[in-house]
Amino acid sequence: MQGSFDIFTLVFLALAVFVAWKLRSVLGQKTGHEQPPGDVFGRKPPPQAPAADSNVIRLPGVAANDAVPEQPFRWTGLALPGTPVANGLDAIEREERGFDGRGFLDGSKAAYEMIVMSFARGDRKTLKGLLSKEVYDDFDQAISEREKRGETVETTFVSMDSAEIVAAEVKGKTGMITVQFSPKLIKALKNKAGATIDGSPDTVVDVTETWTFSRQLGARDPNWLLVATGSDD
Repeated sequence: MQGSFDIFTLVFLALAVFVAWKLRSVLGQKTGHEQPPGDVFGRKPPPQAPAADSNVIRLPGVAANDAVPEQPFRWTGLALPGTPVANGLDAIEREERGFDGRGFLDGSKAAYEMIVMSFARGDRKTLKGLLSKEVYDDFDQAISEREKRGETVETTFVSMDSAEIVAAEVKGKTGMITVQFSPKLIKALKNKAGATIDGSPDTVVDVTETWTFSRQLGARDPNWLLVATGSDD
């Protein structure tokens, strides 16, 4: 019995040694360079995000390497970038979104012709809607004095050679824009007898005048009123 036990024991030991040798040959030995369990699928670590640049602001919908398109200068043809006129127009536009500088200049040229012709005719009603109270009072006084003397003014608007915005600013909520006009006019002042006492009904003259228009920004009334006049003649 003891002998048989020893034989079986020796057989099992031999099998155990054989199995251990087989496993060692299949699995190999540890060398210290094996991948850790987390890398068995060959996954690469996530890419590191680039260091944040405190001077770069990423805009939604714009790729990191895309250049943000430069906005066109809004006052082209009216003012040069960085000038007081451009800064003043910017200030007006901030107070009243949608301000149209070109539309204002075109309107000012139309207002100039209307005011000049209305003054010559003595049309107070039209002038009242285009002038500030102070300027209207001055015009009204000049018309009244002319009427008392029996004088008349004959004016022909020939052309507007140029109109340029020379100043723009915001005071409180009031926008103020100054325009220099260079029109061609025919002007003649006649006395009660119809004789020409100033100017000439046949001569075209070049005139240079600087007018300032004002408006309460954001108000419903879109009209700009003439608040100051000056002549370079």
